[in-house]
Amino acid sequence: MVGKRFFCAILAGTVLAGCASADGGLAASALPAREQPQLGLHIRGAIAADGLQFRDANGNGTLEPYEDWRLPPVERARDLAARMDLREKVGTLMHSTMPGRDGEMGRGAGYDLAALGDLVRGKHVTSFITRLSIAPAELARQSNEAQQVAAAGRLGIPLTISTDPRNHFSYVLGAAEAGTGTTKWPELIGFAALRDLQLVRDFGEIARREYRALGIHMALSPQLDLFTEPRWPRGSGGFGSNAWLTSQMGAAYVASFQGGARELQPDGVMTVVKHWAGYGAQPGGLEAHNYYGRFAEPSDHLEQHMEAFRGAINVGTAGIMPAYPILRNTKWRGKKLEQVGPGFNRLLLKNILRGRYRYDGMILSDWAITRDCNMRCMAPTAEAPQRPQDIATSWGVEDLTVAQRYVKGLLAGIDQFGGTDDVDPLIEAVENGEVSEARLDRSVIRVMTAKFQLGLFDNPYVDPDAAAAQIGRPEDVARADKAQREAQVLLRNQDNALPFAAGGKVWLHGMDPQAARAAGLIVVEDPAQADFAIVRTETAHEELHPHHFFGSRYHEGRLDFRPGDAAYDALEKASAHVPTMLAIFLDRAAVLGNVQDKADVILANFGASDAAIIDVALGRAIARGRLPFELPRSMAAVEAQDPAAPDDSADPLYPYGAGIVPEDSAE
Repeated sequence: MVGKRFFCAILAGTVLAGCASADGGLAASALPAREQPQLGLHIRGAIAADGLQFRDANGNGTLEPYEDWRLPPVERARDLAARMDLREKVGTLMHSTMPGRDGEMGRGAGYDLAALGDLVRGKHVTSFITRLSIAPAELARQSNEAQQVAAAGRLGIPLTISTDPRNHFSYVLGAAEAGTGTTKWPELIGFAALRDLQLVRDFGEIARREYRALGIHMALSPQLDLFTEPRWPRGSGGFGSNAWLTSQMGAAYVASFQGGARELQPDGVMTVVKHWAGYGAQPGGLEAHNYYGRFAEPSDHLEQHMEAFRGAINVGTAGIMPAYPILRNTKWRGKKLEQVGPGFNRLLLKNILRGRYRYDGMILSDWAITRDCNMRCMAPTAEAPQRPQDIATSWGVEDLTVAQRYVKGLLAGIDQFGGTDDVDPLIEAVENGEVSEARLDRSVIRVMTAKFQLGLFDNPYVDPDAAAAQIGRPEDVARADKAQREAQVLLRNQDNALPFAAGGKVWLHGMDPQAARAAGLIVVEDPAQADFAIVRTETAHEELHPHHFFGSRYHEGRLDFRPGDAAYDALEKASAHVPTMLAIFLDRAAVLGNVQDKADVILANFGASDAAIIDVALGRAIARGRLPFELPRSMAAVEAQDPAAPDDSADPLYPYGAGIVPEDSAE
């Protein structure tokens, strides 16, 4: 077991500065550059020089520039890149999945360290996404054990461990995580409902501390795609339909996660904002993880979708992730875009992102863009459904080889390829002269600079004993719980039906009866015996593509409720007897015309516990949110709107900004 004593190494009779820090060295890492940081020593020892101590990463007993924490991160990165061979450089350009023990797509009770060793030593991969969802102290221990595997490498390059969002309610394997023990906040779109930048900063500070306590260094977030197509299933992961608000909130998120504006700090978490650009403009809302959803049409609104990223770029986000879909029927300043995914599109990455927006950080591709899309990927069936190993997103370059995709991505501007550790095709491409080693060096330096900025070369370890104390602290949970309650949007309160009576009888649908009982309510089985009813549901949907891996997980199709839908029938049953609340999770833009006359109260949420909903229903908390996107009046209006234009449906039932709020919440 690796604990606090592990890090308090006594070298040359001197106790390293900061070894008594409660957070396992993260606070010490933030000391000014010439003060001795706490070193993480295990596989190899330290080098003494000028009365200071330095980690001997390569074990040769000589202080190399990349081991010298007094030097600027980019200088250390350049020195390290010059010492790396071709295979080590290619491995650096891969962002793989931490192998889990007996779990799908990296899940399990812990890491498979033998498999990890093969990836680190055999393929020289040092960037990984984690999909473990286990107790905080155990995840911290697993992080340390993984770092020990990396520390034994020739150059002692530490791992960068990333994660999909894990502090919210949604969970889609491969796109979002459920973090055991972490604070639970509304989805990002709930922050947009409150228009509160300080709340975003508070969340970022808390989540940053929780991530680093677990040994996680990179957030594959925030999502800055504009929610302009009401049927798109990823809208709840961003900040809504307004480009200016998204830009402002993206900036607040990045600065708080990274530890400050302009530059990634040693105690920060590197953000990778996504998805550049136009992803939310998908006709019919069909999702671009899937072959059938591989096109978006931002058309004349591309500039607006790009401007949503400006704030995050201005405050120095260290990473950006291009989108999946081919931008069809779209031009930029008169130039037609090449019909390939953004990860292969030189105009989008080099000319616009690096040129016009002057972005110089790391560009990390979304997952699986170099893989072949087989028949189970393109046209799965009930007999041959798409499996995790069949996931591929090489849209527009299906006719290229894997090696050619790597080369095209690099020449377009990609620095690191997500969801792969297939190193041999890129090695062969360099050896064949298809792409230069100098081109690899530019990306290697970007990847390594972030590792140095984060302090990982000096101490990649965390304190498992402190992890549980750092995560889910009572004051942080209280802040997140308050946000769950206030980020709800009260759309309808007919005849001032709210608040419902405390201690009353309630009929429930879609809620845990225990939550109601804990609030002092009496749960009844028959709505005729109740004082009021609460029907909890999510936006209506259909399962249009059940054999596709993501098609079976993301919601698609219609947004309106109809007879035969469980929530519709429950509303009809309850409203015949008592005042009834519809508590709806707006994972997409619901069409409520068919149920509005059956609900005295409509309370929308963007990620909230049953207890948070009940507190608003009883007047113990106040919903202060306003819609961050419109709710169209009908499916006909949805089908007639432009998927790229924000809030453009005819005569919306609830327009952007709708919500019944106290006077002190008004803009």
